[in-house]
Amino acid sequence: MTVAPPGTPPCRSRPDRPTESPGSAPSPLPSAEINRDGTVYVVWQDNRFEPGGTANDIVLSSSADGTTWSPVSRIPLDPVGSNVDHFIPGLAVNRTSAGGSTQLALTYYFDTNPSCSGSTCQIQVGFSSSLDNGQTWSAPQILSDPMQLGWLAPTTQGVMVGDYISTSFLAGQQGVVGAFAIGLPPSPDGLLNEPMYAGLEKVRGGSSRTRHDPVLFTGAAAIPSTPF
Repeated sequence: MTVAPPGTPPCRSRPDRPTESPGSAPSPLPSAEINRDGTVYVVWQDNRFEPGGTANDIVLSSSADGTTWSPVSRIPLDPVGSNVDHFIPGLAVNRTSAGGSTQLALTYYFDTNPSCSGSTCQIQVGFSSSLDNGQTWSAPQILSDPMQLGWLAPTTQGVMVGDYISTSFLAGQQGVVGAFAIGLPPSPDGLLNEPMYAGLEKVRGGSSRTRHDPVLFTGAAAIPSTPF
């Protein structure tokens, strides 16, 4: 499903970070699902809450009719100003839950060293969940070992980890399966090695409250993406 709330701004693509679409900034790559009462939830990567637009958060909005959307809020995975980039989200919504008890689960990629540059920069897979309609979130879990950008496929658009990510609730359970790609060191003859993995995660609540932070950045990405 490729719906996004109106007014979704460009997100920032940092040099040597994975990019997923043509142009100077990657597509926001929204992920959307629906709960029992028909409310649509959408998440995407977005830099509006970061000083200078220097990184992407994962943000959330919802709608009961697809026309009127809730204010965009920042999922509290890292503090504002940490400069940690979050991107390529995969959202799951428990379709048997509704209202203030809607259960949400999120798998995503993030960088591990915001100050790095070049092909030795590393990214990992993270996970967080909510039991109260996205009002509070569990502490992020790390689901993968670090992967170097030099292990990923170089393209004219930058390095590509791929947008092969998904999170799905198990029927009748408070648990999800997340599917994601992990880059491993290439073979001695240079063949890339990026298998798909799946992880079973329990959906938990938490104390990290969804933030309705002030918008600190508007407009185009501060630094355009460059080919790897």
